[in-house]
Amino acid sequence: MLWGPLTRLGLVVAVVSAAIDQASKLWLIHGYDLGAQERPEPLPFLELVLTWNPGISLGLFKQTSPFGRWALLAFMIAAAVLLWLWLARAFSRLTAVAIGLILGGAAGNAIDIIARLMGQWLSDRLGQQFVVENRPGAGSNIGTEVVARAAPDGYTLLLVAPANAINTTLYEKLNYDFLRDIVPIASIARFGNVMEVSPTVPVKSVAEFIAYAKANPGKINFASSGAGSTIHMSAELFKMMAGVNMVHVPYRGAAPAITDLLAGQVQVMFDNIATSIQHIREGKLRPLAVTTAEPSELLPGLPVVANYLPGYEASGWYGVGAPKGIAVEIIDKLNHEITAALADPKIKLRFAELGVTVLAGSSADFGNLLVDETEKWGKVVKFSGAQPE
Repeated sequence: MLWGPLTRLGLVVAVVSAAIDQASKLWLIHGYDLGAQERPEPLPFLELVLTWNPGISLGLFKQTSPFGRWALLAFMIAAAVLLWLWLARAFSRLTAVAIGLILGGAAGNAIDIIARLMGQWLSDRLGQQFVVENRPGAGSNIGTEVVARAAPDGYTLLLVAPANAINTTLYEKLNYDFLRDIVPIASIARFGNVMEVSPTVPVKSVAEFIAYAKANPGKINFASSGAGSTIHMSAELFKMMAGVNMVHVPYRGAAPAITDLLAGQVQVMFDNIATSIQHIREGKLRPLAVTTAEPSELLPGLPVVANYLPGYEASGWYGVGAPKGIAVEIIDKLNHEITAALADPKIKLRFAELGVTVLAGSSADFGNLLVDETEKWGKVVKFSGAQPE
């Protein structure tokens, strides 16, 4: 991240040091020692000559009077002090430059909290500030494009989410190619959804729901937090694999969707576990199964959808990416530090409170996940005919 600028700064320091050293030698060679009793005859003119060879050589300063010699010495001292002060300030500003972790969503939700947890950890470990920048809009495409177009110097990173994989197919035209322009650094977390129904729906298992849906084609409404969301795609994958006909009702966020689910205005939802768990515990919603490949510790005893539809799996994930062209050394360093964070008991506990589990792995592992998820959700988007809102 700092390697390029530090190299340039080191070069400047070396050149300035050489120049000052050369000037001092010229000064002494020509007898400009203010402590000397005898001074050389005044030279005709004040002149600075800079010539470029393999390095910089400083030409001979000349002056016309004793006053000029004193003025020249004062000038050289002042110039040297100012130059070193400038270099010190430049170095200070360089190390103080914050690294932006771009998030394609609003502040306050689970992914925002996770991003800030990781940013604080990296700031503490690397001694350089990581700042989360929320860039919502266009289904997270605005924030992703910012990173895709950024310089690959390690100062701009992306909090990667399922929307990135889904949007590749959901949007006909993007100003970037996600898999080409964003380099995977590390995965962070995984989270699942829960298939839940309003208490008004007369089913208590996934098998009963499938039978009920087939007996009532087009009469069951399923809610989502918006077209192309993981909640929407989880339900569409279920439709595709179960062969049932349900009507999609998109909302602007999960909160209004749950409100209508509680009221029986819609019948089913594949919501994030963390968002619905309190309603489930209070008996206001009936959970049928979780969408992950493995049962959830948050909902013990609840089966997985795959028990009824073999091969079904729908989960979300978060990770960190960077613009293509970033140095391998930076990728390895960040992956190492993120992996260390995910092993910390405090981080694990906080993740559990947010309804997500740790997902550690190499940058290559994360890259494979992104390729698989982009292909998988691309098929579901095409099946559903979903369009961006």
